[in-house]
Amino acid sequence: MKMKLNQRVFRVALTVAAVFFLSVISGFSQRIYVKNIPEHDQKPLHFGFTIGLNTMDFRILPSRFAAENSLTPEVNRLSPGFNINVVSNLKLTEFLDFRVLPGISFGQRQIDFYSDTVLVNSQELESSFIEMPLILKYKSVRINNYRPYVIGGVNFRYDLAKNFSEDDQIFLKLKPFDTYIELGFGIDFYLPYFKFSTEVKYSRGFFNKIEYASNSQPQFQNSIERLNSNLIILSFHFE
Repeated sequence: MKMKLNQRVFRVALTVAAVFFLSVISGFSQRIYVKNIPEHDQKPLHFGFTIGLNTMDFRILPSRFAAENSLTPEVNRLSPGFNINVVSNLKLTEFLDFRVLPGISFGQRQIDFYSDTVLVNSQELESSFIEMPLILKYKSVRINNYRPYVIGGVNFRYDLAKNFSEDDQIFLKLKPFDTYIELGFGIDFYLPYFKFSTEVKYSRGFFNKIEYASNSQPQFQNSIERLNSNLIILSFHFE
């Protein structure tokens, strides 16, 4: 009788142990992910391309002339633009890459001029940039098939658009060249055949973009002491 009781206890214990073991294996197997393209980050150099959306803005410092003449320049509306880049990625360390992304970007900004609260003029300024971003990318540890990262660097942009045109009622002239500092973050997604990344980046220009030129309506350029260019860029990388 005692032996039979012991056998029953053993069977129950064995059953409980088996259920527990299978539960652990099942739970563990659910946490195992097949890593896509595991060799991708081991490449010393790889390439890709980028498509993205942007919004261009100005940081405006009104001049003394503006205060004396009650003329206020403001950017009240942001228009969407787009950019296309080629990606060249050089692996420096396990967690650090150096990236060069030459490309082009297009956008538009509108500066409205108010006398007190009355809109007196709007200047629509288009930009067509040739750009050369030089970026450092610091990556976290890869987690299954994604990897967060942050970026920082500089971007050299040259504007091919010619805004100043009295015939088109554009009385502001912009300097074509500027240097930008860029900061952002993103996530790498490792797909079966390539790496896809989403990235948000803020770009701030160093130099004063306003260029004073002789024209028939000088009050608009004279109301601006300093004009700095800003961009927010949403990029999609395919590598």
